[in-house]
Formats: sequence, C-alpha cells, structure tokens
Amino acid sequence: MASGWAPDGAVQDQIDDTVTDGVLRARAHMPTGDGQTHCLECGDEIPEARRRALPGVRTCVPCQSARDSRSVSIGFNRRGSKDSQLK
Repeated sequence: MASGWAPDGAVQDQIDDTVTDGVLRARAHMPTGDGQTHCLECGDEIPEARRRALPGVRTCVPCQSARDSRSVSIGFNRRGSKDSQLK
C-alpha cells in the first residue's frame, strides 16, 4: 500500500536497491589477482587452504577478522527525514 505520492512497492524498491548496493560494494572490495603468501598486516604465513579458497587473499584470518569488525559508513540515506517531506 502506497502512502502519499509514493507508488505501490516503493518501500520494497528502496530495500532492494539498498541490498543491491551492498552486494556491489562487497564485490568491489574483494581481492583479485595473485594472492600473498604472507599477511600484509602482520607478516604471518597465510595457509595454503585459505589461498586456494580465496584467490587474491592478502591477509590472514585474524587480521581479516579485525578488519571486518570495523564499522563502515554507507554514505547516503534513501529514506530522508520526515521533516523534509512535510515542507
């Protein structure tokens, strides 16, 4: 059910666009090319199984886990504020 001037399905379209943007962003940050034999951050050897599973890998598991736990800013808000819609 649409509200105001929004067409039917507008909320789902926003959700779909946000998910698509997240997937594209994640794919853009995936390593490509030849991987490293040693971690770029700590210098420990990257196990062969990890290098086979993730071509282009550049960090060991502990360093990658630390990188993944850092917060990431999305950069834009599709929803807007209610105040801007009321003016």
